This record gives sequence, structure tokens and C-alpha cells, in this order.
Amino acid sequence: MDWFFTESEGNIGDLQLITGEDAVHITRSLRMSVGEVLTLCTPDQKEHLCRIERINEDGVLVRLTTNEDCTHEPDVNMTLYFALTKGDKPETVIQKCIELGVTEFVPVLTDRCVARPDAKAAEKKLKRYQKIALQAAMQSRRGIVPVVRPLTELKKAAACLAQYDKTILFYEGGGQPLRTLITPSDKRIAVFIGPEGGFEEREVQLLEENGALTATLGKRILRAETAPIAAAAAIMFHTGNME
Repeated sequence: MDWFFTESEGNIGDLQLITGEDAVHITRSLRMSVGEVLTLCTPDQKEHLCRIERINEDGVLVRLTTNEDCTHEPDVNMTLYFALTKGDKPETVIQKCIELGVTEFVPVLTDRCVARPDAKAAEKKLKRYQKIALQAAMQSRRGIVPVVRPLTELKKAAACLAQYDKTILFYEGGGQPLRTLITPSDKRIAVFIGPEGGFEEREVQLLEENGALTATLGKRILRAETAPIAAAAAIMFHTGNME
């Protein structure tokens, strides 16, 4: 069943108009027609089975026929703070981590980041990242569209850690096994992953001073684009969200 999102809530029998790229995708790529059905996910994390009522230049008009809670979301809210990497690596990280259940992404500038876009380039990248987030959420049938925040400095990110139940810093220099750090009461978890060259020791100290616990992903050194995916999968496994 093809999966779409709407910003409007609705009840059984209501009509919803799908416009923009989603409407184009429905009509041109999927070649759907009147009478066919699709799933529309609303902001209250309800999934609605919808029947296409009309297709015209205004968009695709659907009628909500069933209504049930979306059960695809994990019971842990994970925010990924990932150091900005070169090229399209961040796009891969966002896509795969959304499939695994990450809720929020914050790209971070650290001392060893090679990629350092100016304000205009950063804004363009952010729009691209959010589009990828939407597509990944649709493909993996998430109950929400995860948010990608603007690029921030590590110092500012470190100042936000009090809002989480647990902050985990994955560090190539070693740390505690993840299984010893995660508890059933941890429902809001922040994760920090470094850039291609890793974190500076003073950056590790800064995060630890703000409450981060240093963890390891094993004895092998993972690439900057591999580590976030491995970390997300490990956390979802240890919190029971891979069952």
C-alpha cells in the first residue's frame, strides 16, 4: 500500500486533497486512478485507508475510509547529532537512520569537519535533507516525518543535552559497551557521531562535562557514514525496537 503524509487531521468520511509532488507521484509515477486506495498518515499518527475520489489539475482528492493508530514508530525518541561529512554521505545517513527509527537529526560542525558550507549552501542542503527525510519516511511507513535541524556548532549542541534521558557519545578512542548504558526508562536518547577524522579530545571532554556517556561500537573503526547507522540499529535493538 502506497504511503503518504498530510498536515491535516481527519475522520472517517472526510475528504483530503493531496497536492504538489505527492499528487504528481500518484498520477504520473504510480499511475493510480479513481477508485484505487492508498494510505494517508496524519499528524496524530493515525493511518487512514483512503479511496481516490477525483483527479484533476487541483490534485488528488481522497476520502478517508478507515482509521487506526500507526504502530510503526519506536517507543524510544532518538536524536542523532552527526558531524557534517563530505558529499552525499549525510543523505545516506538520514535515509538509513529514518528506516531504523531515528526521530530527529542535527548536523553538527566539529573541529575536524572537512565540509564547511556557507549559510546559503547550508540552507540548500537542509532543504535537500528534509526532502530525503520525507521520502524515507514514506518508504519505511513511519508514523511521522523526522525533522532535520539546521547546522549547528558542537558547543551549542552540548548545551541542549539536559532535555534527554541519556546522551551517548560514540568515540573511536573507546568507551563502555552500549548494553551497559541503555535502560528501559530511557525514552529520549541523544547520540553523537564524529566526522571523518573523529572527535578532538577536548570535544569529547566538552560533551562529557554536559552529561554525555562515552560508548564504543566495537574494536573496528567505522566510517563516519557507517557509524550512525550502526549506532541507530544497536540502540533500537537494545531498546526492543527491532523485534
